[in-house]
Parts: sequence; structure tokens; C-alpha cells
Amino acid sequence: MAGERRTRRWWARLRLPAGVAAGSATAAVGLGFLTVAAVAFVVSVLAPAASRRVTDLTRRYAGQLVALERRRLAGLLPAGDLPPPTREVDTRRQVGYLAARLLPGTLGLLAYAVLGIGLVLAGIVLRAAVRGELSLVDALSQVAVGAVLLLLNIQALASIAALDVRLARRLLRPDSRAELTRRVQELTTSRAAVIAAVDAERQRIERDLHDGLQQRLVALGMLLGRARRARDSDRARALVAQAHEDVQRAVEELREVAWRVYPSALDGSDLGEVLAMVARRSEVPVRIRCDLPQRPERQIETVLYFVACEALTNAAKHAAATLVTVEIDVREGWVRMRVHDDGVGGADLTGRGLSGLARRVAALDGRLGVKSPAGGPTTVLAELPCG
Repeated sequence: MAGERRTRRWWARLRLPAGVAAGSATAAVGLGFLTVAAVAFVVSVLAPAASRRVTDLTRRYAGQLVALERRRLAGLLPAGDLPPPTREVDTRRQVGYLAARLLPGTLGLLAYAVLGIGLVLAGIVLRAAVRGELSLVDALSQVAVGAVLLLLNIQALASIAALDVRLARRLLRPDSRAELTRRVQELTTSRAAVIAAVDAERQRIERDLHDGLQQRLVALGMLLGRARRARDSDRARALVAQAHEDVQRAVEELREVAWRVYPSALDGSDLGEVLAMVARRSEVPVRIRCDLPQRPERQIETVLYFVACEALTNAAKHAAATLVTVEIDVREGWVRMRVHDDGVGGADLTGRGLSGLARRVAALDGRLGVKSPAGGPTTVLAELPCG
């Protein structure tokens, strides 16, 4: 364990110089690609029949080189918030990025060349000092100059890495028009998803009312009719008592349906308290840990409430779970809720309930993931942006 920690520390120190060195190598590959692409472009101008083929090959290999640069930046350099891979970055921007990458690649090569020269000079000074050809003052002055140059070289590597990341952030983002088009498509899709989710929820409510509450009220009416026609007072009292119990169960079912329509308890309580109330009514033991520094927006709480309720219902009805844990926290600007049960698994994200929840989450630019292998366990992870 201690050896692994030391290895991680050393690797953390070497990530940046290794990333700059790898960047110089990939810049050389990029230079070769740009040279071949330029020649191919000239050929396509002279032979228009080859234009489509040249464009397709340029797009494919430029995309592969850009993907390689992304992996290098993500694995070796402190890339931070690099733009995610997206199809909206066209071939021209990718080729432009590869051309711009020649600058940090060349600077990295020069920095390592200077470092190599410094190491050679340091070896010469060391050999002269061992032979006694340098006085103590001269040796110390050479060491001081070498240390300053080494620090400048390290700073140069850090600056080159920062330039590399800055170029990726600036040039690998889709342009404003493509970004606007993508956002409009997302909003159109999410609007349709919300409408579908609302329709599915209405059908579910109608089914619950018809199959549950309506049937119970019909039975209650028949029971009260029998009590009114009963000639035996004891029999009538027994029927009235049974009707009273049925009324209480009907009220409970109506409250459940009302909570599925709108969780009014969130008006006066936060999400953790409301889920605690849901857990007390659950057939399966539930453990809840809600660690939110501040209360999120109401729509976020509502969506997370529905996700938790659906997960608890599935765990009780289909998974044969014996324990469900619900964990809610905030990480990197996202409100995250993880619902884990020890049941038999087999949950399907394309099913009616979970797919409706996925649409609800997507409507708030969130993500919903389900891991439920056969045999269990099942984990439902919902993430919503804090803002």
C-alpha cells in the first residue's frame, strides 16, 4: 500500500513533463498528417473526382488524432474542464487545432533540447570539479546558475502545458452556431420527453385510481348497502366497522396517489425529511443519508423524490430486496442521488417506470443511470446540475 502511494506521488510529479514530451511526439505526427493532407488537397483540386475521398480520409484521421490528443491531455496534463467530445466540431476546426498544436509541440521539443544541453554541461562541470579543475567558488557559481536554469526550464514546461490545454479548450469547442443548433435540438427532445413523461404519469394515475381506489369505493358502497339492509344490529355494526376500515385504507391509497401527482410535503420539509417519511411506509428497510450543504431548487427535489419513490417501489415489488440505501450529496456542481438495493436485479431502464424517470431527469439537463445485473444488486444513480 505504501509503495502504491509512493508510485502515485511520483507519477503525479511526472505527469506534466511526460505530457509535454508526449505532446512533442504527437505534434510530429500531426505535422506529418498536415503535410500529407495539404498534398492531398492540392491533388483534389487538380483531380475533382478524388475530392470526396480526400475529404473523408481527412475527416477520419483528423478525428483520430484529435481523440489521441484528448486522451493525452486527460491522462497526462491537468486538463481541467476540457470540452467533451462532440460531433459539432467540424473538420476545419480539428485541422486548425492540429496546426495550432505545432506551437506547443515545438516549444516542448526546444525545452527538452535545452534541458538535455544543460545536463551535458552539468556533466562537464561535475567532471571538472572532480578533477580539481574548478575552484570552490566557481563550482558553487556553476551550481547556482544551473539551478536557476533548471527552475526556468520547469516553469517553461508548465507554461507549455497550460498553452496546450488552453488551445484545446478554445479550438475543440463547437462554434456558437453549432452549439445553438445542438441546444435547440436538446430542448426540442426534452420538451417531447416531458410531454411523454406527463402522459405516462397520467395513465399511471388513471390506472391506480381505476384498479385500486375505484374498486375499493365500489366495494365500500356495497358494504354500506348490506349494512343498511341488515336486520341484525350486531351484523350491521360489524359491517359498519368493516366499512370504516375500508374508508381508512381508501384514504391511504388516495394519499399515495396524490403524492405521486405532487409531493406537497416538500412545501414544508426538505428532501431528506420527506424521503424519511416515505421510508417509514416502505415494506423494505431503508437507510437514508442526505448530505446537502443547502437546499436545492424545488424542481430538483421533486425529480429526485420521484426517482427515489420509483426505486423503492421496484425494490419492494420486483427485486425482493431486504435493504435499500439512499445517498444524496453534491459533487462537482451536481446533486447526486444513489439508490442501492440488495435484490435480485434485472431492472430495465427502457421499462415504463424508469424510462419516464429518465425523461424527467433529462428535462433538467440531468443524467440517470441504472446498473442492475441479473442476480443483483441494483444501483440507480441520478445526477442533476445544481444551478
